[in-house]
Amino acid sequence: EENITLEAAVSKPPTMTSTAPSKGDYHWLRSFVAGGVAGCCAKTTIAPLDRVKILLQGQSPHYKHLGVFATLLNVPKKEGLLGLYKGNGAMMVRIFPYGAIQFMAFDKYKKLLNTRAGITGHIHRLMAGSMAGMTAVMFTYPLDVVRARLAFQVTGDHRYSGIVNVFQSVYRTEGVSGFYRGLTPTLIGMAPYAGLSFFTFGTLKSLGLKHFPEELGRPSSDNPDVLVLKSHINLLCGGVAGAFAQTVSYPLDVTRRRMQLGSVLPDSDKCGSPIKTMKYVYETYGIRRGLYRGLSLNYIRCVPSQAMAFTTYEFMKQLLHLN
Repeated sequence: EENITLEAAVSKPPTMTSTAPSKGDYHWLRSFVAGGVAGCCAKTTIAPLDRVKILLQGQSPHYKHLGVFATLLNVPKKEGLLGLYKGNGAMMVRIFPYGAIQFMAFDKYKKLLNTRAGITGHIHRLMAGSMAGMTAVMFTYPLDVVRARLAFQVTGDHRYSGIVNVFQSVYRTEGVSGFYRGLTPTLIGMAPYAGLSFFTFGTLKSLGLKHFPEELGRPSSDNPDVLVLKSHINLLCGGVAGAFAQTVSYPLDVTRRRMQLGSVLPDSDKCGSPIKTMKYVYETYGIRRGLYRGLSLNYIRCVPSQAMAFTTYEFMKQLLHLN
């Protein structure tokens, strides 16, 4: 899932004594807000690219003959400039709790793995990241299905009028299970994606602050004892982490999207289970134009998305005295 990694504090430097008054007061709520705001800012920045990705992954008849950039130019011509943001409202409703839950769950899982299982270091980061990503997905998945259905439809060929209408229509025609179509490949894809994102970013951050604290870091505004990465270094580390994680998990993301779109696709009968769907996509479209179709777009999404997520999250952390 994509998937954002709201993890500006993956590996905290050892000098941690917060100067914030009453740090325990509503700490969970402040964490929730920080993660949610960062997620919304990051996703809004790349919403046009997300719309194009969904259209290409689902092999939309209106755009399937086009590449990434041609689709990006053609959507405004066919549907107006706001066509690039179709489905973004539903995405915001989902991404705020998604980002917030992912960050809070990561923190909790890290502590649990440390105290209950005695697991620390890189493996502890990898495991906590995987579990946090999966937890966030399970809580917000129905909204992702709704968003995918809205983003896939093209002006003049509308099936749904809005978020509520999608909920009603999916429930009426497919039942509760319709909201969880493609959940299995999403969870399977999220485990390596979130785990590798947290692991890669956290490792790069800890190594950078350990070996080059003056060049790469700066004191946090709410707690000078805490070192945080400079914004452009956050961008670089986040971009590398996102690109690496995305490459590994992308075929599962394509599989998930096709399963989510369900009856919207003419070949939905061939997309029943994750293995069946992946096999069908591979046999019909191949690796480059099927399982990895739209991957170049994801690399392009990676840098601005992570830049916004980490920059906003660092700002919110300092604003809400979370360091």
